[in-house]
Amino acid sequence: MTAATPGNTFASNFVSDRAAGLWLSGIKEMAMLSARVDGAASLAWGIPSFPTPEYILNGVVQQLKNDEDIGKYALPDGLEELKQLVARKHKIDTGIFVDADDHVMITAGNMQGMYSLLQVITNPGDEIILTDPCFASHIQQVNICGGKPVYWSLDEDNSWSLDVDALSQLISEKTKAIIINSPSNPTGKIFSKENLLRIGEMARAHNFMILIDDPYSHFTYEHKNRYFNLASTIDLFENIAYLFSFSKAYAMSGWRLGYMIIPAHIKKQLIKVHDLNMICTPRVSQTAGIAALTGDAHHLVEYEAAFSSRRELICQRLDAISHIFGYIKPEGAYYVFPRILVAHQNSRDFCLELLNKAKVTLAPGSAFGPSGENHVRMAYCVSEDTINLAFDRLEAYFGKA
Repeated sequence: MTAATPGNTFASNFVSDRAAGLWLSGIKEMAMLSARVDGAASLAWGIPSFPTPEYILNGVVQQLKNDEDIGKYALPDGLEELKQLVARKHKIDTGIFVDADDHVMITAGNMQGMYSLLQVITNPGDEIILTDPCFASHIQQVNICGGKPVYWSLDEDNSWSLDVDALSQLISEKTKAIIINSPSNPTGKIFSKENLLRIGEMARAHNFMILIDDPYSHFTYEHKNRYFNLASTIDLFENIAYLFSFSKAYAMSGWRLGYMIIPAHIKKQLIKVHDLNMICTPRVSQTAGIAALTGDAHHLVEYEAAFSSRRELICQRLDAISHIFGYIKPEGAYYVFPRILVAHQNSRDFCLELLNKAKVTLAPGSAFGPSGENHVRMAYCVSEDTINLAFDRLEAYFGKA
């Protein structure tokens, strides 16, 4: 019997050029490598440290007991009760009424939602504008859909602000969409209402879509009055796809649940793609979403307070090693994106060195786009003990100034 050989040339013939041209997210790569290092202190992956709130778990338990259909398929666009709750939530959040059947799509989180959406709107060679730095997986999602990522550099010297004047130079006849994530992953920047509205004006003038990826709007700390959801602009409804994830605000990352608010003609096409890649969002996860949206979400205040405290802690610890990292204090979400000040070859090798020699796991900035190189992303959604352990090790490895 012949043993299987890793990297066998014959086997590689079965791999498409499309798949071979992708690369694994630097976030997931570091998380996987970190799992092999006993006792590593990881700030790499943005998973909230909290368990799913008890009222959500209790709601699912009741449905497991009483709903004989809970283990069955749901319709492709989601359970009717959840769609109606989402439509009600969107009205409360934005002031805009949407029809649950025409405009609401239940997804398996924003990653699956964004992937399906890009499959629907992207023809080969279409350009998708990404803020740079941006969420790492958006780059590869554009690539696998046959699109071309176009990088729109954020202004690091102006606290990672949008340079809307520069955006006009990136728009072409091939521009299909721009992806906006505010508060931003990885920088924690909250983009201003003025700049977002200017993007909206450009979208209408040049006929492209704005894809709003929203996992973090519940975490804006002292900047609540500055947060603006562009999906609340009724004149832009036909140009906007709004995606919300339960993963962060409801500590439901493993449940894989989110939703989209989209124009009716987009939903008609998206149902087909959604059906092909997963038939439906798991019914049990949708049950958890119903519990989340009908219960008392008092945990949101508690989570934000905890993240605010952890943000202060990680900034204090960064201040103590200012010879190693320079940073801009994040305004929202739960990431900080420091610049590496010490000598290094590149951010990935720098992170591998820290993991293997200091047992600290960070995400390399290069994963988040060209402007991310020479930076690292640190997630402060982890426990304070983990933050302190990671920085104790960084101080021991580099030494204090």
